[in-house]
Amino acid sequence: MKTLQVGEFKRRFSEVLDSVRGGDEIAVTYGKKKEKVAILIPFDKYRKKNKRKIGVAAGRGSCIFHEDFEISDDEFLQS
Repeated sequence: MKTLQVGEFKRRFSEVLDSVRGGDEIAVTYGKKKEKVAILIPFDKYRKKNKRKIGVAAGRGSCIFHEDFEISDDEFLQS
């Protein structure tokens, strides 16, 4: 992973975007301590990491709601 300070990031913005498009990850640092404040990653990597699997617990549990079951929206949101 490459690391750039904010000033250099601003000066080379177009180059940085091209690099990220090429698959590189870049950390942006700030201040005298060079604290990392952001990481730029290609959008495809971002989407893949945040996909949720549906049906992971399929067949592992069950739930039955009886006909007389009632709950208000407020009660549901406070649970």
